[in-house]
Amino acid sequence: MPPVRPASIPVLVSPALFPYKIQESQLSLVPFKATVCSLAIAAEFRCLQAQVAAASGHTVVLVDQSDEILKKSTKGIEESLKRVTKKKFADKPEAGAEFIEKTLKNLTTNTDAAAVVHSTDLVIEAIVENLEVKNELFKRLDKFAPDHTIFASNTSSLQITNLANSTTRQDRFGGLHFFNPVPMMKLVEVIRTPMTSQKTFESLMDFSKAVGKSPVSCKDTPGFIVNRLLVPYMMEAVRLFERGDASKEDIDVAMKLGAGYPMGPFELLDYVGLDTSKYIIDGWHSLEPNNPLFAPSPLLNKLVAEKKLGKKTGEGFYKYK
Repeated sequence: MPPVRPASIPVLVSPALFPYKIQESQLSLVPFKATVCSLAIAAEFRCLQAQVAAASGHTVVLVDQSDEILKKSTKGIEESLKRVTKKKFADKPEAGAEFIEKTLKNLTTNTDAAAVVHSTDLVIEAIVENLEVKNELFKRLDKFAPDHTIFASNTSSLQITNLANSTTRQDRFGGLHFFNPVPMMKLVEVIRTPMTSQKTFESLMDFSKAVGKSPVSCKDTPGFIVNRLLVPYMMEAVRLFERGDASKEDIDVAMKLGAGYPMGPFELLDYVGLDTSKYIIDGWHSLEPNNPLFAPSPLLNKLVAEKKLGKKTGEGFYKYK
């Protein structure tokens, strides 16, 4: 693969070639031509990853299952660009308009997934956090993509090695974990497995820098860096509350005022989604059942069973209007 540079990057989202029927807001993936880009589970997050690639000079082809979804995605990118330019070009409105125009020119849409995959140098997956579904997708795309194409996953909780083993390109497989909101968050975690080649790793690092991010590298350990520290911290807050040691409100206040965190652990759990947090901790617990950091929470399980998943459902640890 040639050195990563601004070039044509087909971004494949919810491809028609994928056999499972998944809601539009749950499925996205990205193939790249001559470089790398990324997407994620939420529709908004997915669009913003396409946005940062287009804004950094890459030609992005956004592919999804229908023109209706693509129109919604493009509109979301346009609205996000307007917010970015309002701050970035506050005193230069003409420059801001030019920036939006150039970025949107780098972005086109397509519904033919197979045709896009055939011409890509990198594919980044970011669909629902389910190992079986992801493996089926990678296995299928492996048949269409050229031999030199790098595959990467934007997973936040699953092991990259388990995904790579579903393909014939383990040496051309790695992880690219972006953070939300993508235009604002500078971090990208670049994950290498024992099978990831040095060339593949360098390409992923170079692309992350090319889209204006600050990449950090990590081995293929559960949760990588950020989530490996963050999820056990949130779970320990839940256990503290379960034991009756402190109220959830006081725990949130303490961490915001005492540790300087922008959100308390219960606020963050509701923001992330209690179902997502449960899925992550359950997966890690199955890998390391004797690790107390990964012990399930009866309270979290109860709330998820009651469909109280956080802000997205109107109630989690807190109630939302």
